[in-house]
Amino acid sequence: MSTRKAEISGALQEVLQRIQRACDLARRSVEEITLIAVTKTFPASDVEILYELGLRNFGENRDQEASLKAPLLPDDAIWHFQGQIQSNKLKSIATWSDVIHSIDQLSHAEKLNSLTSKKDIFIQVGLDQSENRGGVAPENLANLANLVDSINSLSNLNILGLMAVAPLGQEPELAFKRLNEISKKLLTTHPEMAAISAGMSNDFEAAIAHGATHIRIGSQILGVR
Repeated sequence: MSTRKAEISGALQEVLQRIQRACDLARRSVEEITLIAVTKTFPASDVEILYELGLRNFGENRDQEASLKAPLLPDDAIWHFQGQIQSNKLKSIATWSDVIHSIDQLSHAEKLNSLTSKKDIFIQVGLDQSENRGGVAPENLANLANLVDSINSLSNLNILGLMAVAPLGQEPELAFKRLNEISKKLLTTHPEMAAISAGMSNDFEAAIAHGATHIRIGSQILGVR
């Protein structure tokens, strides 16, 4: 085993053990969790190592970088776009991504709908509007529900659920609890939106405790660039 493969394998096993412990504490099954390895800024060779180690879900937030990596992996690799969307990049993003986590505008959804035959998406909720991270303001649930209804009318998009990033400088527990509460309210009228994309390298245990189904982990697996 190469030094890099051994390094990644060891880090991955540690993360998987932490996911298992977090699930045990939350009385959840580890099968409920989709681990997305965030591979932005890392070479395709690292993604290939992760694939060899059994991972199939990979996350990127730069179209220019991901569009070069994605074709190098086998067809059963699942690619997640989680960066802020620029309208002029959507056509390219639609060609390589399987799941888009950062839809927060109807105009982007409508354009994506015209570019694809079928695409899974998450609607991004902006838990801190003072940060330029995108996302629908969560204060008005009716607005969020209206956006969901409008996107549901687009035949080529399938909403999996909500996505959010914990605000900087705040307890992630509080952020993920709030996201889970918003998700539960939406579920009363939109039962198909059961997934929650939340939690990254430094806070994924808190996200699992509050219902996350998709966690996005980069540095804890691949290191810091």
